Amino acid sequence: MKQDSHIQVITRSSIPLWRDERVIQGIAQVISAVLVIGFMIFFVSNVFQAANDRGLSLSYDFVKESAGFPLAESVIPYDESQSFGYAFLIGILNTIKAAVVGILLATALGTVAALARLSSNWLVSKIASVYIEIVRNIPLLVQLFIWYFAVFQNLPIVKESIQWPGHIYLSQRGVYLPAPVPTQTFGGWIAFVVGGIVLSIILRVALGRYQLKTGRATYPVATALAVLLIAPVLGWFLVGASPLAADIPVIGKFNFDGGTRLTIEYAALLAGLVIYTGAFIAEVVRAGIMAVDRGQFEAARAVGLSGMQVLRLIVFPQAMRVIIPPLISQYLNLTKNSSLAIAVGYPDMFFVGRTIINQAGSAVPVFSMVMAVYLSISLTTSVLMNIYNRRIQLVER
Repeated sequence: MKQDSHIQVITRSSIPLWRDERVIQGIAQVISAVLVIGFMIFFVSNVFQAANDRGLSLSYDFVKESAGFPLAESVIPYDESQSFGYAFLIGILNTIKAAVVGILLATALGTVAALARLSSNWLVSKIASVYIEIVRNIPLLVQLFIWYFAVFQNLPIVKESIQWPGHIYLSQRGVYLPAPVPTQTFGGWIAFVVGGIVLSIILRVALGRYQLKTGRATYPVATALAVLLIAPVLGWFLVGASPLAADIPVIGKFNFDGGTRLTIEYAALLAGLVIYTGAFIAEVVRAGIMAVDRGQFEAARAVGLSGMQVLRLIVFPQAMRVIIPPLISQYLNLTKNSSLAIAVGYPDMFFVGRTIINQAGSAVPVFSMVMAVYLSISLTTSVLMNIYNRRIQLVER
């Protein structure tokens, strides 16, 4: 044994340095690091030199100056006297508003389209297939132009607004919807909502651990969801008067009074993002469902489960492990595609950033801010979705 180890030590020590794998790998890593750092220094120095040659400022002091330009839409109050930094914050919030609502609606549309394409009804399946194939092969920018100029710009004037059920009005001024207005009992109802959320989390954890310890079925997820739904409904009736009142839009002399308004720019952007991304999500969901073994469907049917129960209890829990990774990419694409809002005049972050560049002349700092925000949003989305993805993955024992 000692002789073998002695021979092995001699063999290793006899290898020349230029042929030793460990030495070669170490040298390669050092060279790679030097090249990367050198390229970064070269790139940054060139940016600074080009900025100095053209008289461009690389300082961020401009964010404190007065913006001096209006914004057609903002999540929080804004006026022209606010600073460039505040205006950029409005752009960030507008981007998040479009991205979050777009993700939710595109996920719902994509799921419905995927189920429709897998339907045994020939007509429903073909309609879903036509939608998916056509929308996926038309550039998003073209679709945004169609929605904005061909659809929303051609809506009737306010006096001739199109009325949908639920006091929803469509006109050239935008889409007007009833707005929920808190009443005096709203605070008490919120307490029930928060209490229901906390109690559902506690029950989910406690019942899950008890089930794992004893092996008895406690239905932790179903119980938590029931509490999460029952608590707000129960609080709605116990607080007395309705905690929310509807502010109904009413046609005035020149425009609508009351309610909430979606501008045609936001509506066009949202419609384009949702319908375009929904077609891609539909294919992701369809692929995930088809990845589930056919025997799972047959076994679920054999025990008497309905079609909806098969999807909810058997198919989707297994398909989500296949769906989530590509779904993350679609969410990130939707967020980044929202920068095309500039084509329809919606004041998102890129739109506001470009306006700031025209006003302040600080192109490099503004673009660095835009890139940093998009990177932060993308990384946050990826982290949250990957956490969920790890929780639903199969654990081998």
